[in-house]
Amino acid sequence: MSAPPLRHPFSDAPAGVARLEVASGVHWLRFALPWSLNHINLWLIEDGGSLAIVDTGLGDPPTRGLWTELIATLERPISKIIVTHYHPDHIGNADWLSRATGAPVWMSMSEFMLAHAVHGQTSGYGMSSMLGHFRHHGLDEERLAKMEARGNVYERGVPTLPTQIQRMLDGDVLRIGNRDWRAIAGYGHSPEHISLHCAEAGVLISGDMLLPRITTNINVPAAMPDEDSVGRFLASLQRFVPLPMDTLVLPAHGLPFRGLHARIGQLVAHHAERDATMLKGLTEPRSAAELLQTLFTRPLDAHQLMFAMGEAIAHLNHLWHRGLLRCTKEDGAPIRYQSITLPQLHS
Repeated sequence: MSAPPLRHPFSDAPAGVARLEVASGVHWLRFALPWSLNHINLWLIEDGGSLAIVDTGLGDPPTRGLWTELIATLERPISKIIVTHYHPDHIGNADWLSRATGAPVWMSMSEFMLAHAVHGQTSGYGMSSMLGHFRHHGLDEERLAKMEARGNVYERGVPTLPTQIQRMLDGDVLRIGNRDWRAIAGYGHSPEHISLHCAEAGVLISGDMLLPRITTNINVPAAMPDEDSVGRFLASLQRFVPLPMDTLVLPAHGLPFRGLHARIGQLVAHHAERDATMLKGLTEPRSAAELLQTLFTRPLDAHQLMFAMGEAIAHLNHLWHRGLLRCTKEDGAPIRYQSITLPQLHS
């Protein structure tokens, strides 16, 4: 029996500080982002006489202006600030909102520590480490220089970070209002992304793990160059399979939807197609940079190039871990991969 297709119960997103109640006690906000991915969905959950925030938007003046306007009109104080993961559009205002409201920040330890590493350019997560990582995978100096010229983009999107958190772990249950929300950890997109499922409300706040139209970016960081991020992401998707078919999924980008099982199937198929495309291009040894045009037909600016290189390396590592590629690492030469011709089996 095939999974039901995706259905979008809400065709129009709220704008500005407007809120839309999408389930009992769960409200939808949408704030703008200054990229091709031009918005992020944020959520307010009624918490008794207070409100819990899930994700906070980019830490830029326009977004902070919206938060200031919104908080001034709220009838209830903020009780919790929950961050799904460390990316700037999710954590950008967490510390600022915590200072403004007195509410604690809730997030996983891995995301908290990685946010500080990227912000401080330490622990293998600085610009120089990333550039060296991409250089090893064949990216030319001209494009590396364009990426370097952007500087610490993360710090601009996340001016400050919390120094204290309430830690969330996979399987933890948060009591928000009179309902339980279970934390589901996901891997591959970020180190310990937390989605929240409320069985009573029939709602999953999926963050970036399940998006209805675009595919979640998966990358390999310089600090873990042999990581199988694609394998971890695909395994993480299986954690959502036991959820009921009619679960309302509230994603970080795009419209809320029902049909999570169909979407999981689409994402698995997408990555299988990516793997197949890679293999076709690897009859001769090639680097990740040499494969960019195979995977991405559109022109890539410096921002998009960073994600594209990370994803190309991620799929190469995934195929290598599966034993379908050989990897050649020679001093002074880019890392190259080539498909392994398996012997023919005869009956």
